[in-house]
Amino acid sequence: MTMSNLRAIDAAPDEDEGTPVSVKIRERLKQAQQRFHANDNIAEFIEPGELEKLLDEVQEKMAGVLSSLVIDTDSDHNTQDTARRVAKMYLHEIFKGRYHASPAVTEFPNAERLNELMIVGPITVRSACSHHLCPIMGKVWIGVMPNEHSNLIGLSKYARLIDWIMSRPQIQEEAVTQVADLLQSRMQPDGLAVVMEADHFCMQWRGVKDMDSKMINSVMRGSFLKDPNLRREFLALVNQKKG
Repeated sequence: MTMSNLRAIDAAPDEDEGTPVSVKIRERLKQAQQRFHANDNIAEFIEPGELEKLLDEVQEKMAGVLSSLVIDTDSDHNTQDTARRVAKMYLHEIFKGRYHASPAVTEFPNAERLNELMIVGPITVRSACSHHLCPIMGKVWIGVMPNEHSNLIGLSKYARLIDWIMSRPQIQEEAVTQVADLLQSRMQPDGLAVVMEADHFCMQWRGVKDMDSKMINSVMRGSFLKDPNLRREFLALVNQKKG
């Protein structure tokens, strides 16, 4: 290869130069035929250094939203840094479950062959409605019937895993199912139950503005689904904690 050809290659612009990082991530997801709904985790498809670039991109787009809302961010000292604050809040806090990998959780074997009902909760959960991006605030209770082959996890790890799932734009019905799927895959118990009770600010803050309505839903797996007595025992104990 001649020196002139080498210089031509060096001078050639990067094909990706100027392409928004969100487009690059989206194309990877599409090529892998991977779903990227609001409540999906996409951390596997974000390359090192791209999250910071995505933060810059979201900041720029959020600044455009504020401009379209006719807010003078140049002279209003309260909103001058709002676009950056909102971008950081979305990517690293309230929607971090989309952009960050699952927290490390130590699992240990059921050495004592525990096979009695375990209940964890109430665990405080915070999420956002994917319809209006309004807060969802509530409590979750977990019931586990382990077997001798189950993996057990520490008490605080339930909270970490559930927070990772809930830190995404959600609807409550799907969030509870995702929590159940994650714990089932980690622990492999004979039975698993998840109950969630939450306030939805899309009802309290807007729309009908009903301050008293709550949503309660549950997922029952394995022995909790098959054994009505076990299910009743779990729900009775949860109701005692609520009271």
